[in-house]
Amino acid sequence: MQKPGFFSWSILMGLVIASLALHFVPNSNQQIANHVANVAPHSYAPAVNIAAPAVVNIYTSKTVRAQSHPLFNTPYFNRFIDRAKIPKNRIKNSLGSGVIIGKEGLVITNYHVIHGADEILVALQDGRTSNAVVIGRDSETDIALLKIELEDVPVIHFARNPFMQVGDVTLAIGNPYGVGQTVTMGIVSATGRNQLGISTYEDFIQTDAAVNPGNSGGALVNASGELVGINTAIYSKSGGNQGIGFAIPLNHALSVVDDLLRYGQVVRGWLGLETQELSKKLKEVFGLPEQLTGQVVVGVAANGPAEKAGLKEGDIVTHYNGQKANKGTDTMRQIADLMPGDKISLGVIRGGQQIEIQATLGLRKVKPQDKVILENQ
Repeated sequence: MQKPGFFSWSILMGLVIASLALHFVPNSNQQIANHVANVAPHSYAPAVNIAAPAVVNIYTSKTVRAQSHPLFNTPYFNRFIDRAKIPKNRIKNSLGSGVIIGKEGLVITNYHVIHGADEILVALQDGRTSNAVVIGRDSETDIALLKIELEDVPVIHFARNPFMQVGDVTLAIGNPYGVGQTVTMGIVSATGRNQLGISTYEDFIQTDAAVNPGNSGGALVNASGELVGINTAIYSKSGGNQGIGFAIPLNHALSVVDDLLRYGQVVRGWLGLETQELSKKLKEVFGLPEQLTGQVVVGVAANGPAEKAGLKEGDIVTHYNGQKANKGTDTMRQIADLMPGDKISLGVIRGGQQIEIQATLGLRKVKPQDKVILENQ
């Protein structure tokens, strides 16, 4: 027979044990709350304080030459023309943003921010200004590298892990509409965006952090204030922010900067092929399996690496260096990432037979607008 009060004692002990368990072992909801608190702070001011001083405003100006009628320059008509009324040259101003990436005053921005500029003025957050010279530029990735002559400039911190994931917090810092330095917050909406028609080589981070005209060339940073990308473009029907902005990933931007510093231009491999993606209809025409992926050769550059290797129009390329040939944009970047002189192996279907062709890459020509001649060279 049990002693009186046994049940009440058992209940009391059970409550004590349960209380201790709740105190020392957080439940799953508490663990989730703690995790969210660590990942999402109540304020991003510390991150902004780290990054913002290294983000600059860029003001450019260029002389736009007035177009006059050819008759204005003939001696006969000059007698009847009031020269004061002839349109004169005017100055066109524009603005953008940039990021200081080196103590020696190196500033990275977008190519389109400084394209055609006669004068480039860089303004720091601390109030200092400096004229900038163009060290290098690459229209195919929309990157430009500038240099300013100021001492003790603040330098951005590069992300230790620059590879962003969908859902990561992002902060966009720049000079939208020329109102002054502005910070907006969002998340990574997508990665690897391409075929947007913004530049030749595209692999953008998409973010919903508000990016507006003037933000171009500014910093996209993570929640720790570390640089993860260079804000480049917006998708908008009205010209304003619609929650779709694009940034060049840090690793791609730094790769371009490295080439510009080493060689004065970006060095890219070149194969000399023009291809078209193997569509379902083309597979039927060639009698190929539906699951096959590849590219049809529609053009071969004369005396180029592809022609020298024996590639012909009508060949179907299925692999480049063992990787499947899917989208042409992916292949173009893969080849561009190699160096001139590198060997590349192509899996090719010709006349229904699978063959392998070895080619030696050449140097992709630099566009005329990307050539920079420095005064001290």
